[in-house]
Amino acid sequence: MTTPRHFLTLLDLPPETLNRLILRAIELKQMVRDGVIYEPLKNRVLGMIFEKSSTRTRVSFEAGMAQFGGHAIFLSPRDTQLGRGEPIEDSARVLSRMVDAVMIRTYEHDKVEAFAAHSRVPVINALTDLYHPCQLLADMQTWYELRGPMAGKTVAWVGDGNNMCHSYINAARQFDFKLHIACPEGYDPLPDVMAAAGDRVALFRDPLAAVDDVDLVVTDVWASMGQEEEQTLRALAFADFQVTGAMMARAAPDALFMHCLPAHRGEEVSAEVLDGPQSVVWEEAENRLHAQKALLELLMGMAEWA
Repeated sequence: MTTPRHFLTLLDLPPETLNRLILRAIELKQMVRDGVIYEPLKNRVLGMIFEKSSTRTRVSFEAGMAQFGGHAIFLSPRDTQLGRGEPIEDSARVLSRMVDAVMIRTYEHDKVEAFAAHSRVPVINALTDLYHPCQLLADMQTWYELRGPMAGKTVAWVGDGNNMCHSYINAARQFDFKLHIACPEGYDPLPDVMAAAGDRVALFRDPLAAVDDVDLVVTDVWASMGQEEEQTLRALAFADFQVTGAMMARAAPDALFMHCLPAHRGEEVSAEVLDGPQSVVWEEAENRLHAQKALLELLMGMAEWA
């Protein structure tokens, strides 16, 4: 039995494969718009394990499998033995004998690592507390469609040093761009994740300085799922880190704004920015579908370019 290829972080695929995947996602997107029927995953099944709720992740993976002629099974802790304490390793051994790939959206990153270590089929990290690599595929696709290659550009991350921030650090390594991280003290990304990126990443306490002349500004909610009890404390800590029109004016004239959604207007981003002309959040959200279809095609061995 061949060892399956997993996608747990952006570092699991080499840069050339990631760039080809982005181009393939754009091709697949055009095929949908042209009405082309393309079903490389006919009779294939994707198991989708959700311990964290989702809109974009569930719909994009489920719709992607349907468009590819396959099927997706939604699995929540309430519906499976995972919610009753079955070891993750045992669930991996069983499920991977019945489906052709598994997508997991959960809290602890070591859960997806343990599942992948005992799975016979590809495992996709659809979000953990440490990383959100599928979102970065969509972000990089969106940038490429509008501005071309990401290499040599500068991105400002404004907000919490969370899973999205970690994935942007990995993206800076893989797609060869500079990343300015602006966050308040006590909310930095993990030191080892930052250190691995070397001089591609710089940490700022002043968000206005971080966005000076950058090409892309990105943010996320101040309190992620599981941190709701910290909302009040975080609102105080991040009060100066809202992405506003004045902040965007410090970026390059043609800078874009991205947010993985859902967004809280008036908290991490003003309505003026989120709904403004520099915002590409709706294209970014749609591209979850197309980028993940390219990923499924690759991991399930149906991509001729792999």
